[in-house]
Amino acid sequence: MENKKLSNILTLGFALFAMFFGAGNLLLPPLIGVLVGEDYFIAMIAFGLTGILLPFTGILSVTFSGDSFNDLGDRVNKYIAPILGTIIMICIGPLIAIPRTAATTFEVGIKPFFPTLNPLYGSLIFFAITFILAIRPSKVVDVIGNYLTPVLLVLLALLIVVGILHPTADFMPSEMSLLESFSKGFIEGYQTLDVLASVIFAGIIITAAKDKGYTDIKSKSNVVITSGLLSTICLLFVYGGLIYLGATSGVTGSGMSRSELLIKIARDTLGDYGLVAISLCMAFACLTTSIALTSAVGTFFGKLTNGKLSYTVLVTLCTLISFGLSIKGVDDIINFAYPPLAFVYPITITLVIYIVFFGKLVKSKLPYVLALIASTIIGLLNLLKVVDLLDEKTIESLNNNIPFFEYDLGWIIPSALGFIFGLIYTKFQPK
Repeated sequence: MENKKLSNILTLGFALFAMFFGAGNLLLPPLIGVLVGEDYFIAMIAFGLTGILLPFTGILSVTFSGDSFNDLGDRVNKYIAPILGTIIMICIGPLIAIPRTAATTFEVGIKPFFPTLNPLYGSLIFFAITFILAIRPSKVVDVIGNYLTPVLLVLLALLIVVGILHPTADFMPSEMSLLESFSKGFIEGYQTLDVLASVIFAGIIITAAKDKGYTDIKSKSNVVITSGLLSTICLLFVYGGLIYLGATSGVTGSGMSRSELLIKIARDTLGDYGLVAISLCMAFACLTTSIALTSAVGTFFGKLTNGKLSYTVLVTLCTLISFGLSIKGVDDIINFAYPPLAFVYPITITLVIYIVFFGKLVKSKLPYVLALIASTIIGLLNLLKVVDLLDEKTIESLNNNIPFFEYDLGWIIPSALGFIFGLIYTKFQPK
């Protein structure tokens, strides 16, 4: 029985790691290492917060609330789940994350070997495989956890271990302050989309755990949380290693594209074999994430429309839209992604953090609602700043009056004040 449980945890944990570990997770850390140089450890901690710890917190928030994101949203307000869930699913689905997986696979996994190949054909093959494997949602977790992830982890471990034992250059001096290096790592963690994905992936893992027989609350929570810890350990090793490889790559500045940087590191570390290894890593990482996200989109909007749109129809639509947007280059997609993420990330992080840390102690909904309102306002200001709709005088005023706003972390204090005010009001209001 214990062996079966261990096997299930390994399957679910590796599947969760593979769902999280997609295009951005492989491309972003090396560039962070290049930009922060000798301050790589500070940036590693910051990136770990938004790229590892907060996604794990997202898994916990859903597990503590029920079986899906809808249960998490209902803890605050019945309209939260459909509205915020729709925004999240569009971002981590056909608008940003899924097209980025295909574009990255082409640039890193295919183009170095076939430089004249039209990206249209690469995306066509990629999404054909995605569609075939995502159309049967009951098999998604087992296919990813049992077959695709072990290969991915072995290849990544080989690249990282060799790169750490035989660095290609010394650490470059950092031109950033420690706070700037921390902010860089923290904000780049947004681009992984993993906090947004975690509240959706949690439902997939919980369903898979229940299908394997863990139906009561205690056993379900135990298996899901243990699987989440396993995926967290894997992500910590991979992210830390890739940031280190970037910091010791000998590259300075940000003139090289993320894909070119990753290819250079792979070649310098393992020679021509490194290029093959990183190509396979990219293909497996992006494919597993694409399959999981496509399945999540079909499941979420199927429930949202009460079955009026079938899972098959939604998966087909998601695949077609993602295919159309994937023709844009990786860097264009990442740059396009930042404005919507600057808005939705503070809201999602606030929801996740306060539910996990205070959900069992604070039953009233008002503190959570006020914290979310504060984060939404800051998120909207972030969006206006990113798209250049605020003049310099207004931005300067916001930087001076909202702590950490200049580092895109302005939501922290307002959300805390909103939560505290709601807590005080609830405590002293007349019965």
